[in-house]
Amino acid sequence: MTDRNRVELDPTTRGEIGEEIAAPPERVDQRRADDTDVQETLEVLIREIGDEQLDGDKDAEFKVRLARDLLTAGLKLIPDGRDTGELKLMTAAVKELRYAYRVFAQYPDPYKVTIFGSARTPEDHPDYQAAVEFSRMMAEAGWMVITGAGDGIMKAGHVGPGREASFGVSIRLPFETTANEVIAGDEKLINFRYFFTRKLMFLSQAEAVALFPGGFGTLDEAFETLTLVQTGKASMMPIVLIEKPGGTYWNRFDAFIKEELLALGMINPEDLGLYYIAADADDAAKHVIRFYRNYHSSRYVRNDLVIRLKHPLREADVDRLNDEFGVLVKSGRMTQRGPYEVEDDHLDLPRLVFTHTRYKFGIVRKLIDAINDCEPAEG
Repeated sequence: MTDRNRVELDPTTRGEIGEEIAAPPERVDQRRADDTDVQETLEVLIREIGDEQLDGDKDAEFKVRLARDLLTAGLKLIPDGRDTGELKLMTAAVKELRYAYRVFAQYPDPYKVTIFGSARTPEDHPDYQAAVEFSRMMAEAGWMVITGAGDGIMKAGHVGPGREASFGVSIRLPFETTANEVIAGDEKLINFRYFFTRKLMFLSQAEAVALFPGGFGTLDEAFETLTLVQTGKASMMPIVLIEKPGGTYWNRFDAFIKEELLALGMINPEDLGLYYIAADADDAAKHVIRFYRNYHSSRYVRNDLVIRLKHPLREADVDRLNDEFGVLVKSGRMTQRGPYEVEDDHLDLPRLVFTHTRYKFGIVRKLIDAINDCEPAEG
């Protein structure tokens, strides 16, 4: 399968799995799921089921361990005394995520933009028309759209690109029981029971997020997206705020951020650069597309931030970036190089790497903008 464009920013390492330091001790008189014979049985089952996929995979042993840890956690649930409701929640969450990942895995190549906004926006509203226009322009640029499956802005996000370029990520609510007619019945319509699994797919599968005016849910999605990017829990991506020309929704949002959060020292000045208020749909589409002019994706290898580039930079530009963004570098300098030995995706792309301080992600966004302003090195 082709490598996905977007990858996990800070992948789990082999030393970070299965630690249960804060949990109460298990009973010594019960059969334990982590007993050697149980673990050996699980490993045999995993290898029997996944033999074809594991053959030749250099990460096979690690994947087997991850699957074994997942099954081990499941075996511990009943001895832990978990009640039926808790068992149902965890089981449904894992099943929802597995199914959703399988659907998205069939479309690894196109960049994807997640659209959030109100389900109550009528079709004759200028915000609805702006969402149709924006999503249409993104599809024309080769992108696919991820949005909810209801009406309002969600439907507009499907009308613009059409069914073929749309994903519907639905949530089961008493007052939203059917998908809109654009995405209803499509294989890319995914139904979720829980908001947290749904939001994970919205953000983990997207290379950009576009927000239109909405209610509590939209603001929840806006702040969660900003929080994940600000804290480095999600890869850097463009977050654009769009509404009808002359609208006040996002300007008032911006004023609250500046007059309350920034003024009280609850965010840093550079965090304001994590979102962009677009003048109109065309401005928003251009902003998103420019973010990937030279920037491709990021990940950490131990403490080094690895920024994959579509084209190598001139050494003079690398020197300038070191001068302008040295505050991000914990030790050494930013340098260009090929992939690290542990990397297994996008091996053909050049990298800009440095030991990162692991904070000031708003300045990391400015660094990416500066990278995109650079012309490729000759040759």
